[in-house]
Amino acid sequence: MVRVLLVDDQELMRMGFRMVLDAQDDLEVVGEAGDGVRAVELAESLRPDVVLMDVRMPVLDGVEATRRIVAAETAKVLVLTTFDLDEYALAALRGGAGGFLLKDTPPDDLVSAVRSVASGDAVVSPNVTRRLLDRFLGGPGGELRDASVLDVLTEREREVLEYVAKGLSNTELAERLFLSEATVKTHIGHILSKLELRDRVQAVVLAYETGLVSPGA
Repeated sequence: MVRVLLVDDQELMRMGFRMVLDAQDDLEVVGEAGDGVRAVELAESLRPDVVLMDVRMPVLDGVEATRRIVAAETAKVLVLTTFDLDEYALAALRGGAGGFLLKDTPPDDLVSAVRSVASGDAVVSPNVTRRLLDRFLGGPGGELRDASVLDVLTEREREVLEYVAKGLSNTELAERLFLSEATVKTHIGHILSKLELRDRVQAVVLAYETGLVSPGA
């Protein structure tokens, strides 16, 4: 069973997510919290596999709650956003969230995302990621990081990172580059290790921040 903690300050929203998740044979909602402080406490005591985390909440927001939960290694975090508030979503990704979803995500996609994060994969929606980074890296005041951080990568690893940032799956990457999926996974593992990144989501953010992939591309 994948054990899930729901964190949202709207009770009706939590009820909706609970109905969707509890209807699955392999998913179980083990707790609910309405603010970030309670979320951190329940993550510590319940040790869920995944925390479904809202970003704007009273007492402690979802960004700081995400940082604390990830730092304590008590659970993986999947962030929820309405997209109108997404400076918080980007901060949550930098803080270690395993991905993010729009609150109006179809039920099947929500279930799939929870399973993916629980299994250690990052949930990267190319369209949403691109829109988010478009807004906060491509607009006025958007700042790029020094691209020299990527110098530790081989030419092939940079190519793989670029395609990952553009939203290609491992299968699509293998087909595009005429490699086996196992080789693609090895390259991604090397990329994460060399750049000291936690997961695929952070790799995508870094690719945009360094200008390897341009917002809107």
